[in-house]
Amino acid sequence: QVQLVESGGGLVQAGGSLRLSCAASGRTYSIYAMGWFRQAPGKEREFVGSVNWSAGSTDYADSVKGRFTISRDKAKNTVYLQMNGLKPEDTAVYYCTTAISAQPGVWHYRGQGTQVTVSS
Repeated sequence: QVQLVESGGGLVQAGGSLRLSCAASGRTYSIYAMGWFRQAPGKEREFVGSVNWSAGSTDYADSVKGRFTISRDKAKNTVYLQMNGLKPEDTAVYYCTTAISAQPGVWHYRGQGTQVTVSS
């Protein structure tokens, strides 16, 4: 198994920035990709972005393109989500996930989540 622990959430004003971190432990050698999802109250979970662990290639939801950046530190088994230009609609619980296979859309493990609140 892979264990994931997120950190870095908090309260920020609109237009501000936050950086989330997600540290992986356990069978980290099995990681194929790591991703971020978010879920706002009363809404469905939404894909934010992901990074291929080996290649470093990234993918983003249209709603965050140009504002959010995902990066990884393979030595630390950590993935980051740099969020700039935050908007009130970015308010949600952000979850780190990991995939241990290349099957599209399949995520095997998830962290406990970290709250991000953007005030207007």
